[in-house]
Amino acid sequence: MKILLVEDDADLKQQLEELLRRQRYLVVGADRGNLGLDRVFNESFDLVILDLMLPGVDGLTILKEMRRARIATPVLILTARDAVADRVSGLDAGADDYLAKPFSVAELLARVRALLRRSGSERDSRMSAGKLVLDTISRRVTRNGEPLDLTPKEFSLLEFLLYNRPRPVSRIALAEHVWGDDFDPFTMSNTIDVHIKNLRRKIDPPESPASLIRTIRGIGFAIQEEPLP
Repeated sequence: MKILLVEDDADLKQQLEELLRRQRYLVVGADRGNLGLDRVFNESFDLVILDLMLPGVDGLTILKEMRRARIATPVLILTARDAVADRVSGLDAGADDYLAKPFSVAELLARVRALLRRSGSERDSRMSAGKLVLDTISRRVTRNGEPLDLTPKEFSLLEFLLYNRPRPVSRIALAEHVWGDDFDPFTMSNTIDVHIKNLRRKIDPPESPASLIRTIRGIGFAIQEEPLP
């Protein structure tokens, strides 16, 4: 997934770029309104994260120009403004969601995931490995067509592993994706291991010689297409 981040605050821009890249998103940054506008019209994106207060061309103008040109890419507005009138102006101009600064990492990532799911096609909403299928829109997981009962955190773990397949995902990346700012770094590893154990018990067939989720020593976990012999 490719995200355009238009933000003129250098520190915040760097923090958000690093955060989103750790979630395996491809991030393109712009620190001026005119640069953001140029990129919107010259590149294809799955999501635009847009500050309203920008030097040169302001965010509201960028949004209006996008919609006037029938560019339907979802837009998440980030701004220090918290007045109702400013939120209404952004939504009326065609924004899909609105997040006032300061905001939590977990909330930002949840909004990003929701907008990407909402804009995706039915084909893009389904991820699979072997006979396991996960649908990000219906939040339904099946194996051989039979539904599996996963907790919300188990679903998020499986979704993130499938999204990054076949690349391994570190425990830190999993913790940030699933727990946001709420995870305790001192107990994180044990917590993730417990959830992975429970997830394996639910998604692996009883007769499987190995789990669909591989443990990568010193790194984390990865999804394999078929269980290893």
